[in-house]
Amino acid sequence: MRPYPALPALLLLAGSLPCAAHGETINLVNTGRTATTAPSVSRQKPRVDPTAAEEQVTVSGTSRPEIQNFPHAGPVGQPRRVTPLQNRPPHGTQGDWGVFTRGNGESAGFGPIGRYGVAPWAEDWSFLRDRKRHDDLFDAIKYIPLNASGRWWLSFSGETRLRNWSEETPFLGTRGPAGSGRFAVRNLYGADLHLGEHVRFFGQLVNGDAAGWGGFGYNTTYRKRLDLQQGFVELRSRLAGAKAGVIVGRQQFLDAPSYILYNRETPNVPLSWNGVRGYAIWPRLRADVYDFVGTNVTFNKMFHDRVDWSTRLHGIDLTWAPPSFSLGAERVSSFLDLFLIAFRLGGSSAALAYNRSTLNGTTARQDYGFRWYGGAPSFEFSVGGLYQGGSFELNRTGQNRAVSAYAFNAIAGYRHTPSPLHPFIGVQADLYSGGSSKSNNGTIGTYIAPFNPQTNYLDTTTYIAPSNLVSLSPVLRITPRNWLSLQFKSPFFWRESTDDAVYGPSGAYTFNNLHGGFIGIVPQASLTLQLNRHLTWTQYGARFIGSDGLRAAGGKSGSYYQSNFVFRF
Repeated sequence: MRPYPALPALLLLAGSLPCAAHGETINLVNTGRTATTAPSVSRQKPRVDPTAAEEQVTVSGTSRPEIQNFPHAGPVGQPRRVTPLQNRPPHGTQGDWGVFTRGNGESAGFGPIGRYGVAPWAEDWSFLRDRKRHDDLFDAIKYIPLNASGRWWLSFSGETRLRNWSEETPFLGTRGPAGSGRFAVRNLYGADLHLGEHVRFFGQLVNGDAAGWGGFGYNTTYRKRLDLQQGFVELRSRLAGAKAGVIVGRQQFLDAPSYILYNRETPNVPLSWNGVRGYAIWPRLRADVYDFVGTNVTFNKMFHDRVDWSTRLHGIDLTWAPPSFSLGAERVSSFLDLFLIAFRLGGSSAALAYNRSTLNGTTARQDYGFRWYGGAPSFEFSVGGLYQGGSFELNRTGQNRAVSAYAFNAIAGYRHTPSPLHPFIGVQADLYSGGSSKSNNGTIGTYIAPFNPQTNYLDTTTYIAPSNLVSLSPVLRITPRNWLSLQFKSPFFWRESTDDAVYGPSGAYTFNNLHGGFIGIVPQASLTLQLNRHLTWTQYGARFIGSDGLRAAGGKSGSYYQSNFVFRF
């Protein structure tokens, strides 16, 4: 019997909907035949080739695992593996991107997508044109035909998230009162208008509020009156043999490794960009080019968000799906990303640590990097690196300093799909270069990632930022039910340079006489319950155990708990 907490009336209605089918067995054989559905399959362990152009997929059951209805970012360590067939309608809503319709969908460039996606406009609900495929109360508003042929259609999307935190010593004791408890609620509701195959318009509204006991930090990314979160037009066509498109307007952008740039998950207002993006997807290669400016969300009035011309983001991404290869008895399939991510910004995100103060200015940086990721029947991996060059201009004097920084990120692990626990056991290692906070001249060596990397990639507490950091963590995930998954991590943190500070999400901590490289260890766990198709309850718990040196300098250890209850359609 699954737990169903007390919910508002609308959530109770959603909670009464039928859940997806339980249990499935998957057999992938690279035969060149079409996908079929059958009541039973061979238990012989096959060589899986997820990037094969043609494959036979035999699935017992009619749906994807419920826990994968809304997959998290990161191609490695998902609760359950899914087949390409399960990613496409009616089981999932990934677009028809060929070889890039794999895993959690990131390889196509539009963020994670299962039945629902982080970017709702990336979901493909056109299959509901066939009314025989309607099996959910909300299907009536996921596809609304506007003409006789059904090629003009409208789709609505929505998310309401209730989130609360409890923190013993917020941000190592440097912010907020001890024993703080915060509560936040947000609503994201959108409409997607398709005018045939080549033109679509998407709009999304946001509002949010925050309260609690001992609350702090409630700026306009938490308390937000109704405003336009996204609004764009997309034009699609065939170009040079590719499925191509151009998106113009305010939009989410997720075509980067989530440890570099993501969606601003912790506050109520996600990250959005204003500009133009063009993409082209061939059978084994795709390209993405973009030029954006930020969105200024600091106005506390309805529909007052404006373009932030001081924050720029532009770049190019190329993703190649190379042929699979054999490694012993395993068949390895993978993707290779090559990217240039360039940005310019000022404010606290650009400020440099200097002794126990900051140097304010503007920075322009370029990330030149790669990521290679993939898997085989019994393991998964992702490895990436980048060089960050650029410059920093000091506001007060106009002094210009060069930037030379770098980062390395890797995770790999063993996956035992036949087990009823579906375990993933791995190791995650991350390195972010540091510099010197004791000098106000010379080349800057501190790496920064100012655009909200995935919250839980490094540490669920978010007390430590990816700057001047070495992190090493074991990772264990088990998924004993289609609707339940547990993950355990315990990252160990060190400063990459003992001449530089410890960094948090708002900049450098100003601890007194910090000595030694070791920062601390953060054992943590997460529990995800997919209560039904529309309701997800995720809980996180952690204990930040500061090193002797950190505590002697004024930092504090403490416990952390977070709960997220999300309704989406």
